[in-house]
Amino acid sequence: MVGLALYQPDIPQNAGTILRLGACMGVGVDIIEPCGFVLDDKRMRRAGMDYLDLAALTRHASWGAFLDGLSPERRLVLLTTAGDTPLPEATFEPNDILLLGRESAGVPPEVHAQCTLRVRVPMIAETRSLNIAVCASMVLGEALRQTNGWPQGEKPDDRTPPVP
Repeated sequence: MVGLALYQPDIPQNAGTILRLGACMGVGVDIIEPCGFVLDDKRMRRAGMDYLDLAALTRHASWGAFLDGLSPERRLVLLTTAGDTPLPEATFEPNDILLLGRESAGVPPEVHAQCTLRVRVPMIAETRSLNIAVCASMVLGEALRQTNGWPQGEKPDDRTPPVP
C-alpha cells in the first residue's frame, strides 16, 4: 500500500492535516524526526481533529533510522519543486512511499539522491510552491488511483438527504 513520509516537518498544522489524510485514506504516515515542534502539539491536534487516533503513525528518530526500517521492496518517491518528473507523467507502484520535505528547506541533497523518483506538481510560472498538505493530497490521490488503492466500503454521508 502506498504510504506517506514527512521529513523533519516544521509546521504542526501541516503534519496534523497529513495525518488526518492518512487516517481517512487508510494510508500509513512515517514522521522522520527531529520535528520543528513537539509532536503532540495542540496545533497539530487541532488540524488532525479526532482522526489522529485513527492514523497509522510511525515515528523515526532520524533519516538513518527510517532507512534502517525500510523494507527493500519499498520505493521512495520525493515530492519536490525540483522534481524531474511532472505529476501527470509519473507512474506509481503500490509499494511507494511519498516523501515530503521540510516546509522551510525541503530535503538535503543526500536524501534527494536516495529517492528513486522525484515528482513535481506542475504550476503556473508565477508561483513558487504548494502547501505540502495540498501537494500530499494531490499526489496521494493520483497514486491511489493508479494502484487501485482507494479505500473500499465507504459509508454514505449521514448528512446527505436521501434521494426521493
